[in-house]
Amino acid sequence: MPFIEDQAGPIEYARKSIQAELDEAGRALREVTLMLEQSQVEVTKLSQRNAAITAHLQQIQSQGSSVSIEELRMSYDSALDAQQRLFVMRGQLEKLQGDQTHQKQYRALLEKVMSQLDKPVETGAGPSRSAAASIESIIQAQESERQRLSRQMHDGPAQALSNFILQTEIAMRLMDVDTAQAREELSNLKSSAMGTFQKVRNFIFELRPMMLDDLGLSPTIKRYADTFKDQTGMDVVVTVSGQERRLESYIEVMIFRALQELLGNAARHSQASVVKANIDMGESFVKVTVDDNGKGFNPEILNQGNSLGLNLIRDRVEMLGGTFEMDSTIGKGTRIIFAIPAKII
Repeated sequence: MPFIEDQAGPIEYARKSIQAELDEAGRALREVTLMLEQSQVEVTKLSQRNAAITAHLQQIQSQGSSVSIEELRMSYDSALDAQQRLFVMRGQLEKLQGDQTHQKQYRALLEKVMSQLDKPVETGAGPSRSAAASIESIIQAQESERQRLSRQMHDGPAQALSNFILQTEIAMRLMDVDTAQAREELSNLKSSAMGTFQKVRNFIFELRPMMLDDLGLSPTIKRYADTFKDQTGMDVVVTVSGQERRLESYIEVMIFRALQELLGNAARHSQASVVKANIDMGESFVKVTVDDNGKGFNPEILNQGNSLGLNLIRDRVEMLGGTFEMDSTIGKGTRIIFAIPAKII
């Protein structure tokens, strides 16, 4: 059967890759579940402590002038500290609950994909050519992104750390010979460390910005656009219209990654100076429009499979039941529009 011969390689690779993702998702779920259980215990303890301190404070207040100002101040400080700790822990508990839900959904999705891959091809129930191609595209995109980050880490922080060691050795040797020169070397080392620290923070933000979980899509995209503008010099304008709100976690991640890819394409390939992105949050759909004034390209490259990032965005949008449109003309810029279902919850 030609289909088996043509697809056995990609499907087997996909199966192994998804199993590895499943193993990692299971580990992450166990870890977040353990942290959640520990946080729940801590919240219970802090709630009890807060109640006891509040009761003690009320008792002191009822005693009136017989209580010293110092004792009253200490009681108020203890009550405030207990309330602040409880507030922080409850916030952490809510975040962990959200992480647990996301990990469960992600694992369930991987298990569903794996079950489809494990169905015998001979029965006609196995993955189609398009499904196998989509899976292979996702895996290739993941590997491409990992290679890019690996190069950035090697050329950035890894190289900087090597220089730190050299600068430290120079400063140590100068310490007993020329104190002023040693101070200058240490000052240079501090400046280099601060720059590298900012680069590491940028890497972390690109990998998974924490504010996406905490604050949602709109503020995260606006912050990312500002950072991207500072790094590239491009004029990036992001607007949000419609009923601004939190979306399902997987939808926020998908839209963020899509915008991240489209901005990167504009910077790397289109020679654009201006990029405008609008996120329109309708009642049943979220529509994203990205325009740039770059050199444009032939839209046929999408069908030829020469644009891995755009193909991946289109595949993910269609998997979610959405629509994807692209309008690009050589010399006249590019417009990407996609919409995905996102009902008000």
